[in-house]
Parts: sequence; structure tokens; C-alpha cells
Amino acid sequence: MIAEIRSGAVMGIDGFGVTVEIDLATGLPSFTIVGLPNAAVRESRERVTSAIKNNGFKLPQKRITVNLAPADVRKQGAAFDLPIAIGILAASGQTAGEISAQSLILGELALDGRLKRVKGVLPIALYARDRGFGRILVPEANGMEAAVVKGIEVAPCADLREALRVLEGGTPRAPERFGEPRRAETRRFDFDYAQIMGQAAAKRAMQIAAAGGHHVIMVGPPGSGKTMLAKRLPTILPPLGEEEALENAKIASVAGNGNGAALSFERPFRAPHHSASDAGIVGGGRGASPGEITIAHNGVLFLDELTEFKRNVLESLRQPLEEGRIVISRANASFAYPARFQLVAAMNPCPCGYAGTAGQPCRCTPISIRRYLAKISGPLIDRIALHVPVKPVDPRDFESDSGISEMSSEKMRREVLGAVDMQRERFRALSVAGKNGPERPGVARNADMPVSDLESLSLMEREARELLSAAQRRLLFSARSRRNVIQVARTIADLDASEGIAARHLAEAVQYRVPRFLEGS
Repeated sequence: MIAEIRSGAVMGIDGFGVTVEIDLATGLPSFTIVGLPNAAVRESRERVTSAIKNNGFKLPQKRITVNLAPADVRKQGAAFDLPIAIGILAASGQTAGEISAQSLILGELALDGRLKRVKGVLPIALYARDRGFGRILVPEANGMEAAVVKGIEVAPCADLREALRVLEGGTPRAPERFGEPRRAETRRFDFDYAQIMGQAAAKRAMQIAAAGGHHVIMVGPPGSGKTMLAKRLPTILPPLGEEEALENAKIASVAGNGNGAALSFERPFRAPHHSASDAGIVGGGRGASPGEITIAHNGVLFLDELTEFKRNVLESLRQPLEEGRIVISRANASFAYPARFQLVAAMNPCPCGYAGTAGQPCRCTPISIRRYLAKISGPLIDRIALHVPVKPVDPRDFESDSGISEMSSEKMRREVLGAVDMQRERFRALSVAGKNGPERPGVARNADMPVSDLESLSLMEREARELLSAAQRRLLFSARSRRNVIQVARTIADLDASEGIAARHLAEAVQYRVPRFLEGS
């Protein structure tokens, strides 16, 4: 007898359907799984066998063949345990009636039949809803995660017997639905930009970066506050939109980082150690898992001690910084992951850290400084819009609290949100006008501004245009650097609530492209 159970899997961060076909044939007892299963799927035989026996059912003494269709796509993970077990029981007549084809089933089985949490439930639930499934059965630990998806019944089950009861017509437990997720306006942090003494210029640069989504590199001596500046960036970032939050929840579900509690509207902040491998940063390895740049999607990737990262790791960031996605290719498949992150980097100006610092003699030779700075390639630096020198804190700043309230996270964030609202209205109006066709996903801040719209969205006064031309001739900007300067100037104007870019906005943007600290001076 043959039974068919509907299940699902994940490719990249999107779900797709898998049909679990079970055939019971006469012959010597055996248990075979086909359909390109990986080791975790093949090991389902032992888990399913024990779970069926330990719950009082009988394992058919026949040739059991399980096919996971489509057969040309590799299957991985333990989420097929439950549909395989249900299919065997249905094919052997141990269930009451047929299993509805409108139910999609997922779950890893323990040896005693309990259901364990699995990865990727959210994108599979979205797939099930979009394909017209009426119900999705998931482990109890994944119930609230799946309940994010509206328009489909979610049936969380604690064990194999409960899953059977639901499929045979029993009333499933309703998962707790999320209340309104806490918005970013109510966030509370234990740290604040007001805690950083001095560094007004660096704080201003971080505010511009937060408002426009621009990449930043900070260069300065040890103890000047670079890490503190970076780690306080989340306190002034705008909240995620609903579509962005759902996209990030899908990534967390696939990566196994989701807490299963609620949608988070906070932008992710990732700070991997400099010993991380290229697979850990960009993704790959066993199963082509998403890397840090994907987990930081719609948020911040902070690379402290930038020059300590392996060169091949840093060079692998160039394409994602431009395209906002990463494609991991394998012999039999390619996986595309989103990677629209904001890069924030920090480094010292030389090996000893004190080149160009008044009162602190540098012990490095010119050759060692050049070799040190050569670890960061020109093309990577060219992709970073804000080059921020961070000087040592003036001792007088510790003796006075003047200016602290002026540069608090609360005040900076209010100004950032005002600038972000201006940008969203600008992009929305452009889409409504039909100049760009359908609204582009991910175009919400100035750093995402398409090249085709750069001139029309960044109207400059005559003095600003003259200043830009003079700066390009003197500093020899590349085309990408010119674009970065215009985008940063647009953000500065937004922070100033100005519809046009004035000369003062352009002048401030240009100063962030003067690479004095990258020349060893």
C-alpha cells in the first residue's frame, strides 16, 4: 500500500514542498529512504522505528521504501521524521481514515515519540500558506514561530500521538498568537552615546551612518572609543518595517537563531571575531548555511580590528556590499541568501596603534605601516562611504559634562527617524509616480539609492555642484566614491530637513572621503 504525506524543506531562505511517499511491499523486512537524503535524513530510520514501537504501534514487517520527491533536490535535516512516521502508520492501516492532503507536516522525533524543534519552520509555513494548504503541523516548540504567518491554521504537537489525534479529526491546540510586537520606540538600552566623553565628530558620523544606512570605517589609536561608538549604533537605528522583520525572522529560522517568541523590529547587530572563516562570514560549509553577512541582513555587521581578519574573508565582502546578496555555489546546487547589511569597521592606523597621535610616539617603520594598511584593499575601502578618524579623548572632556545631553542617543535617534521618514516618502513618491515601475524592495534609505535615480533624488544647489566638481578633480574620486559623496550629502541634508543639497551639506560629505589616515600619515 502507498501513502503520501505533504511536507516541506528550505532552499536558501525560501520554503518548498516535499512529498513523502511510503510504499509497503512484501519481501524481507527493510527500510530504505531515497530522494537524495543526507545523513540526518537517512538516520530517520532509527528514530522513526523507535518512536513507532515506543508509542504502542507496530512497525510493518515489510519492505518499507520512502521516497522524498522531488528526487533531484538534496534533502537535509530531521524535519521529515514525523511525516515518515505518519506515512508508515497510514500505509499500514494504523490510522483512522486518510490523512488530508491539505495538511503539511514537519517535526523531528525523539526515540520516545516526542517532537523536537526544527529549523526553517517560518519559510515553510509561508510556502504552505501561499500554496493553499489549510493546516501545518509543527513541533510544540515551533508553534509560536509558525503562528507569525496569518492565513493558515497552525497545529503545534507535543508528540507523535498528538499529531495523529489532530490528523484524525481532533481539535488542535491553538498556539499563542503574538500580541503587537514591541516597537523600537519603546526599546531600552543599558548604554547610550551620552556615556562617551567627547568624540562629537565621530558621533556625528555615526548619526549620518544610521540615518542613511552608509558603511563606516573608524581609524584611531587604542582606547579612543571606536568600539564604544560602534556598539551604541543600535540605540539610534530606525526600526525594521514589517516586511523587513518577517524577512529577518525567516533568516533566523533557517539559521536556527530564532527564539520562537515574536517578530523583532530591532535591526540585527553582529560582531564576529576576527578569527572567523570565510564560510562563517559569507556562508557555506556543510549544508551551505547562511553566514554572518546574511544574519546581519537589514542590520549592522561590525568588524572590530579589521586588519586582523584574513584578507580572503575581507575580499569576499566586496560583491555582497554592492549587490546586497550572496550566491553560494556547490556542484549540484546554488543557494542565494540576502545580505544587505551595513558595514561598520574599526582599525588602528598602524601595528602599534599610535601613528599620527600627538604625544604618543609611533614605533612602526614606514614599511611596516604600509604593509599593515595593505591588508585592506583599495576596492573594499572604496565601497565604504564614511572614513572617520577617531582621535584620543581630550582629558578636559573628563572634567566637564558639557555637551553630553546634546549628543545623547535619544536626541540623535529622533533626528535619525525624521531623516528616515523623509527618505521613505521620497522613495514612495518616486514609485507612485511610476518612474521606476514597481517599488524596489530594500530601497528605504539613501545608501540603497539606485544609480539611475541618484541625480533626480539628490537635487543640488549650484554652489554644491561646483564644490563637488572641484573636490572630484582634486581628490580624484572614482565613480563609486562620487556616488557615495552624493548619497552621504543627501543624508546630511535630510538630517537638516532640507529638500535640496546645499554647499555645506556637500562639504561635510566630502570630508569623509579624505583618506588621510589610510596613507600612514
